[in-house]
Amino acid sequence: AKDYELRQYESAKWVSTVIRGETQKEALRQGFWKLFHYIQGKNEKEMKIDMTVPVTCLVKSGCTDFKISFFVPFEHQDSPPQPSDSDVFIEERKAAAIFVRSFGGFASPEKYAEEAEALARILRNRGQPFHEDFFYTAGYDSPFKLFNRHNEVWYFKK
Repeated sequence: AKDYELRQYESAKWVSTVIRGETQKEALRQGFWKLFHYIQGKNEKEMKIDMTVPVTCLVKSGCTDFKISFFVPFEHQDSPPQPSDSDVFIEERKAAAIFVRSFGGFASPEKYAEEAEALARILRNRGQPFHEDFFYTAGYDSPFKLFNRHNEVWYFKK
């Protein structure tokens, strides 16, 4: 479809942290730094790991807990180093079909919510069943990139 795509993701490991009781913007900031320290060597092997994209944020309706995640690079998928920070963990996300809506510019929590609502509306109108109680935001660019930015919202297909 011109306003969204359906992607099939394979099962994969992500390094994640949950930030509770903060605004989404603050949770993303805090979560990013916890995960950044992990890839900079705050792990059992004191290993530096390449930064990957996207950085995702799990947003559940009516909930102030946000799960921030980095994709574990392919070369570490089999055995990612365990985090040294007790707030950081490795999770395996199962293979899934995901509805994706992409947009440009600097994404704020308000912009992500607006795009997620637009995607939800389109999917409902087309009779596409999806998990409506949560969505992921996905950011692909460094804060220093000013042009041609790429952001996404994801809903999981039922």
